[in-house]
Amino acid sequence: MKVRFGVQLWLEEFDLKGLREAWCELERMGFDSAWIYDHFYPMSKDTSLYIPEAWTVLPYLADATDRLRLGVLVTCNSYRPPPILAKIAATVDVISGGRLEFGIGAGWHKIEYDAYGIPFPTARVRLEQLSEAVDLIKKIWIQDKVSFKGKYYSVRDLVSYPKPLQKPYPPMMIGGKSNKLLRIAAEHADNINLVNCTPEEYESRLNTFAKYCSEAGRDYGSITKSYHCNVIIGDKDEIKEKVMRFRYESCIPEIQSKSLDDLFKIMIVGTPQECINKIQDYVSRGMNYFIPHFPYPEDLKPQKAFMKEIVPSF
Repeated sequence: MKVRFGVQLWLEEFDLKGLREAWCELERMGFDSAWIYDHFYPMSKDTSLYIPEAWTVLPYLADATDRLRLGVLVTCNSYRPPPILAKIAATVDVISGGRLEFGIGAGWHKIEYDAYGIPFPTARVRLEQLSEAVDLIKKIWIQDKVSFKGKYYSVRDLVSYPKPLQKPYPPMMIGGKSNKLLRIAAEHADNINLVNCTPEEYESRLNTFAKYCSEAGRDYGSITKSYHCNVIIGDKDEIKEKVMRFRYESCIPEIQSKSLDDLFKIMIVGTPQECINKIQDYVSRGMNYFIPHFPYPEDLKPQKAFMKEIVPSF
């Protein structure tokens, strides 16, 4: 099975010039894609609050590269009205020459919602909003004029140009792992992105997703299956110290709440060969697109080691 490799950079890890330079270096390294996150506050304690708005930054990064595909892993549906997001994303696809991968999810970081005065409904409502939003966004990308009245969103005689360069639209990644999310992805996604799963959980989630695809009349085999997690490469003592530090500094509740043993199960950590073995485990269970984040980027040394010592095995 051919595996694609992307990489995510956290906005808090770079200033704008440094981020652009890193983006160019990632293209030179040979990554298939590069991604930023959609957050207003940092994901790690004691790091910079210098966090530019993700979709504003993407054209700046696209302009610096020629081949590298790019996206937001993943866009929070709640932060922008879907019709506006549809126009923003189409514009980025045009600016990038058709290199956008459109990642979207239901949203989760309540601290940001509260700080910015954005309503934070229940998970059920956020998922219903996501389902309605992706349906509407697709219509806006494809149709010349759109009228839509849903439970949460409506437009009337909406005309939106430019249309995306990619036809019928940029590949849509939907991220998350709840059953409801998997049902939405089965109906709409070109890529289902699962996050922070053990290999066994990953396989189980994909099995459920395959069932939902069958119920929705979608071809499971045609949909990309990606995995996103953190990767730390090094020897045993170095790895333990860095994973402990990563958990301590994390602002992500799912990371904070896990034991070290559990973190080792959902992260890719260890020597290059140990990382190869772990990635291969996910590949054997259906993954064909791996998009890691590397804590403590250290002038992109982990990304360079990953591309030189791990990726050639795939």
